[in-house]
Amino acid sequence: MIAYYMMNLNGKWALVTGASRGVGLHIATALADLACNVVLHSRSKEHTADLAAKLKQKGVSVITVAAELDDQNQVDSMLDDVLTQVPYIDILFNNAAIMPPYRADPWQTTAEDLRKSFEVNVVSLARICNRLVPLMLQQKWGRVINLTSGIANQPQLTAYAISKAAVDKYVRDFASTLSGSGVMMNLLDPGWLRTDLGGPNAPGEPASCIPGALVPALLDDGISGRFFRAQDYAGMSIADALERLG
Repeated sequence: MIAYYMMNLNGKWALVTGASRGVGLHIATALADLACNVVLHSRSKEHTADLAAKLKQKGVSVITVAAELDDQNQVDSMLDDVLTQVPYIDILFNNAAIMPPYRADPWQTTAEDLRKSFEVNVVSLARICNRLVPLMLQQKWGRVINLTSGIANQPQLTAYAISKAAVDKYVRDFASTLSGSGVMMNLLDPGWLRTDLGGPNAPGEPASCIPGALVPALLDDGISGRFFRAQDYAGMSIADALERLG
């Protein structure tokens, strides 16, 4: 049971990957509403320029960075860019992901589908964690939220599905290592939403991921390796969502 939670993120820094639209945009906005400074990642800084301007009006500091997450040199440069502007990141939302084309015949899933899914959804996610989590450990505080998926029994999307299964394994294997450190790493399923990734036929609006997406970032005491479903808290206030865990 998790009995305590925090509401004050004032002065903390959060990095949100894939922040230009969809779930990432809503997470970044909700963090800024709680006085959290944000680093907005997208493929181009132009993609987050308007969002950055809006969030600065809330009185928080905002940095924009860019990288194609299928290019590890760009990932390294992006992280260098972040850490030359702030000494460490307190909260990390690894939100960015890709989904290769739907394969009506799943046996025709290509090697490129698999390679690109793992490069973006797993390799870059892990390398971002590997760079930022040690800095959190030095501060004895940090929250890492790696987005996953509840996708199941859809071999037509096997490249995406197994990449998310790898993310689940990554988080759960690190859980015991982080125990007692002040740093928590958990999984978040935002739900099936009408985003570029979820498609137009998804049942949910992207905004419905809030407040649930913030729950693992706001926990003040707890364990790593947990799986959170944002839709379990849809329509609640942040306080009610957190109280539900108490």
